[in-house]
Amino acid sequence: MTQDYLKLKSGTDVRGVASDLFGKPVDLTDEAVEDIAASFASWLAHRTGKPTEALSLALGHDSRISADRISGACKRALLAAGLQIFDCGLASTPAMFLATLRLKTDGAIQITASHHPADRNGLKFFTPSGGLEGEDIAAILSGAMQIKIAREAGEPESGRVALSAKGKVAPVAFMDTYAKILRDMICGDLGRLAEEAPLSGLHIVVDAGNGAGGFYATQVLEPLGADISGSQFLEPDGLFPNHIPNPENETAMQSIQAAVKAARADLGIIFDTDVDRAGCVDASGEEINRNRLVALASAIALRGNPGGTIVTDSVTSDGLKVFIEQTLGGVHYRYRRGYKNVINKALELTKQGVNCPLAIETSGHAAFRENYFLDDGAYLITKIVTELARGNRPGQIIAALQDPAEAAEFRFAIKAEDFRACGEGVLGRLEAFAERQSDMKIADDNREGLRVSVPGGWFLLRLSVHDPILPLNIESDLPGGVEAIVQRLKPFFAAEPQIDASILEQ
Repeated sequence: MTQDYLKLKSGTDVRGVASDLFGKPVDLTDEAVEDIAASFASWLAHRTGKPTEALSLALGHDSRISADRISGACKRALLAAGLQIFDCGLASTPAMFLATLRLKTDGAIQITASHHPADRNGLKFFTPSGGLEGEDIAAILSGAMQIKIAREAGEPESGRVALSAKGKVAPVAFMDTYAKILRDMICGDLGRLAEEAPLSGLHIVVDAGNGAGGFYATQVLEPLGADISGSQFLEPDGLFPNHIPNPENETAMQSIQAAVKAARADLGIIFDTDVDRAGCVDASGEEINRNRLVALASAIALRGNPGGTIVTDSVTSDGLKVFIEQTLGGVHYRYRRGYKNVINKALELTKQGVNCPLAIETSGHAAFRENYFLDDGAYLITKIVTELARGNRPGQIIAALQDPAEAAEFRFAIKAEDFRACGEGVLGRLEAFAERQSDMKIADDNREGLRVSVPGGWFLLRLSVHDPILPLNIESDLPGGVEAIVQRLKPFFAAEPQIDASILEQ
């Protein structure tokens, strides 16, 4: 049977199993990659109005074990279509977007599956305008299906574009250029030359998780005088033998915390595999992630932008809203989960004339307006490092942020075939339930799901964007508060037969 490439769509990316490392069937095959790359070439040609032979494209990858194979498949299809390929090799995802601007290409492909397991991989697409939208990915995958069906039917040229054309490949060390951009940013912000070693006296530990982020220690921090001793897992290794390269992973965060304490460093930095996300640890070993990272980025972004609007996802805490609006004097705009959602909302507000310097999701995707609203973990960390060089330690900057005493997330599977209609029905009934409770208050900024304030905390029930799941987030300022809120909600969910809420009994 013909493989359905549309099943490889994951939001605004293409993702699939690219290796049989864990015994799963491979669906991101050479054939699939070639068809998808050829379809992207056609999509770019239609978008730009150029023949494929006149197109140029930057190509990069993270450290995954299937990277070379998939890169080779991309090249075969793109060369056959006549494209000029700038092969950037090991690269970060944000760097590949910048390559479209600096190398003046029509597009870029980054081969990555972010923080997903070692057997996974995928494709992320860019134009000089930014990352593609979900509907663009659907169109590209539909085009790839047409190519595949045409080839299987034995049609001439297998449905591919300009198969007689011959493109060219030019190796480009673009990560050297990208690292210099970050070094120049630090020097410019501090008003010092690189030769003056503006980061001398700072001890900064980097944990790249064996992904693509090791360059930040050796090509950004060390050349500017920082002591990077104690840094770990800088070498690319697609098996990720030490921990998952994910700032949200508890084991990964514990690893960088231990490294900071052992080295007695001023700052610890941790990147995900493709460096579009980051987290950090202050000198005390305290984690700066999720709400704390949003608070830190907001404090930096609102300098020079008084009254500015910070767009975040929906699960941010009440304490963060107080910090942004009362401590920093900004406006907190909660929006939907998904980094593209918060970025697109920030772009929309900006077009409306709203001063919106930052879009950031609690997962660590931070996009500054001054940086093309590109979610770039290295750019965020560079802003933090510059603050540290000025004597402003991260923990001090967010000292006024009130953290919740407890937080938890429960994920309920939806049993109904039409999971979206079922989930929306549950949300409607929960809203009616909350309205009947004298001590529950429905939030006035509900833009995703239903957020309700209760004594000492809040809960948020929302429908997953792609999956038959209802995530329930709960935070409390009181010890034992999460359990108390769970007990209030248990009878409601027990009366919903299409929802598996058994996790609340554990």
